[in-house]
Amino acid sequence: MFAAHMGAGEIVEVDVRGRRVVRTIADAPDVHGVLVVPEKGRVYATVTGRDQVVGLDEGSGVVLFTASTGSYPDGLAYDPVRNAVWTTNERGGSETVVDADSGTVRGTVALGGEVGNVVYDAPVDRMVVAVQGRGELAVIAPDSLTVTDRIPTPGCSGPHGQALDAEGQIMYVGCEDNATLLTVDLAKRVVIEHNSVGETPDVLAYDPGPMRLYVACESGWVSVFDRRDGHTTPAGAEHMADGAHVVVVDPADHHSYFPIASGSAGPALWEFESVP
Repeated sequence: MFAAHMGAGEIVEVDVRGRRVVRTIADAPDVHGVLVVPEKGRVYATVTGRDQVVGLDEGSGVVLFTASTGSYPDGLAYDPVRNAVWTTNERGGSETVVDADSGTVRGTVALGGEVGNVVYDAPVDRMVVAVQGRGELAVIAPDSLTVTDRIPTPGCSGPHGQALDAEGQIMYVGCEDNATLLTVDLAKRVVIEHNSVGETPDVLAYDPGPMRLYVACESGWVSVFDRRDGHTTPAGAEHMADGAHVVVVDPADHHSYFPIASGSAGPALWEFESVP
């Protein structure tokens, strides 16, 4: 697992099976998003302090390229069909698209307001971006880099984090400014449910096997939901730790991982088993 240690400007590689830190990659000021693409042996990260996206060799941690983005790059997504990495420029209100091998910038998509995260929807071959400045989800054609649809998100102030149930074509959206989780039916283009979560939801992770969603909040609260009988049902919530706003789920064993900045023994990665 590769995790962003934002305050230290580092990317930390962890062997989750051996439960040890493999290496620390420095010189990544204010690093935010980290994306691993195993089939390419590459890691991509948004170095927000320099308005850049960087490509790293997964095996060695060596930087292979740097590319300029818009203002305040954050989330990342990979389009395997076009071998492209998409970078969300939160304050710039745009997406920067780069070649996944060379880092060459292929284009920029302006979205008309501050943006949250971007997701590649493989079954439909499209990108979906949470546009928090407009209160909507923008749908983008990845071949032409054009916005083809805008899905309103009523009841959501500041749509930011996203997690996709690709099979069900359900997008889960965290609303930063009103502590709300939206369930959006992408096929019907409508919000079908609202749920309460902790203050300032940030990172969402979906485990398709048990159909379980994790919502990690900057307030340190983590909420868990199950998708059952067409509904997003709360399964539990707890204050994990101050600043525990990142979650990763391993779909192989359904374990969840939370980087904790200030645990009792200092920065650590907490691991949890899934409870039925």
